Amino acid sequence: MIIRERLGPVAAAADAAVQELSDADAVARMWAGDHTLWQDDPTEVADRLGWLPVVAEMRPRVGELEAMAAEAAADGLRRAVLLGMGGSSLFPEVLWRTFGPRGGGLELHVLDTTDPAAVARIGSGADLDDCLFVAASKSGATIETRSQLAHFWEQTGGDGARFLAITDHGTELATMARERGFRRVYENRPDIGGRYSALSYFGLVPGALIGVDLAGLLDRAAGAAEVAGPATAAAEHPAVRLGAAMAAAARQGRDKLTLVLPHEIGSFGLWLEQLVAESTGKAGTGIVPVADEPLGRVRAYGDDRLFVSTGYRPGLDELVEAGHPVVELAYQRPLDLGALVLLWEQAVALAGALLRINPFDQPDVASAKVATERVLNDGFPAIEPGPLAALLDQVKPGDYLALQAFVDPGDAELVAALQKARVILRDQLRVATTLGVGPRFLHSTGQLHKGGPPSGVFVQVLGADGQDVPIPGRPYGFSTLKQAQAAGDLLALGARGLRAGRVTLDEVLHLGG
Repeated sequence: MIIRERLGPVAAAADAAVQELSDADAVARMWAGDHTLWQDDPTEVADRLGWLPVVAEMRPRVGELEAMAAEAAADGLRRAVLLGMGGSSLFPEVLWRTFGPRGGGLELHVLDTTDPAAVARIGSGADLDDCLFVAASKSGATIETRSQLAHFWEQTGGDGARFLAITDHGTELATMARERGFRRVYENRPDIGGRYSALSYFGLVPGALIGVDLAGLLDRAAGAAEVAGPATAAAEHPAVRLGAAMAAAARQGRDKLTLVLPHEIGSFGLWLEQLVAESTGKAGTGIVPVADEPLGRVRAYGDDRLFVSTGYRPGLDELVEAGHPVVELAYQRPLDLGALVLLWEQAVALAGALLRINPFDQPDVASAKVATERVLNDGFPAIEPGPLAALLDQVKPGDYLALQAFVDPGDAELVAALQKARVILRDQLRVATTLGVGPRFLHSTGQLHKGGPPSGVFVQVLGADGQDVPIPGRPYGFSTLKQAQAAGDLLALGARGLRAGRVTLDEVLHLGG
């Protein structure tokens, strides 16, 4: 699964890390559910390892999921609208962007936002007659999902046959779904955290609806479980080698994990961002995933990068010649995503063991949620956009610049313009850059931003809303909720003394112009 490693300055440290994992019998302990690999306290470890056996458990359920999808299509449903955030939405988004509808599958809309324009775009009233709404939330209490569900339940007149739920057993969502007569209620294994749930119901139910070859996807994952299982020696174990390279590089200050992906699975970076950031970014340490940043000239990069490429890409040789460590992963076709998911899940968990952190908790995510609730209850603080230059002047070598855009994710032209601005900033400052669309990133990289290394400079932009959409049962609408989430995140960053501020969208869009 790993083609080759050209690790240069971190090669010796990576080999030592492989030996460290071998001496600890790390892979066997991980597969056996031994929480002491990470910490003595079993809390949020012993009950978070269900992602390892889930592939074997889901393979016999493929026929049931495909029958559910065929039934939905036969009932005239043509669109699936996923209401979810973070681990409940990102892998379905990857599947949709990678495969699209196959063999009469439904069209998928992933609504992981509170932007009112995005909510309104789904439609209302009779426009929704062909929609199946998939409410996905591990906790069953995610504010965005609850708000979206309330809105579309009202818009459809409370037609339970056009809703299904994916959640854990006993959640508020599970109870509500049964009371309201949802078409299906899928209860996931409770010992799988959100970011590790791609190959569980959270990923496979939406995959079935759009017609993905689930058997093929899970076959690739099962193959990875054999190649990268407890029987494989550490020195040949692809997840051990990848995890060791990541941890060794991070220990040497090369903590910007730059993901290079083939175009056809380019969206896989969305899922990897959350897996890496939320698993490692805590206790003042962590690995910063850099996704969807196009390869630039060698001079654009500082000495804080580790490049991991899925398949060979032009430009990698030049990076190696310039002294940057590079890992290449095997890749042939999109269904290899099944294998890549299991490889990366193990690698990140093992990197966590090397970095002495718990890769399964997210202790700092709640801070932005608490701040958002405070804004909604007590009123908005005065936040005036400042000059972009004031933030850029604070950027130092080894930092990363996080562009946080609370905008309509469905505005492709705007998102492309922000991506262009991001590349300009990378080349200008010679630091790693990330682009997160809010509030999606709060459930993805938000943990890293607050709990990881204090090397981020956070530039927030807030798009203007031309309309609002009410949230049934709430005294505010989606626009107010989005603005409160933006304000809450700035407050949470500021409370930690981090470099963060809001600038105007126009100033960012006019960079280089």
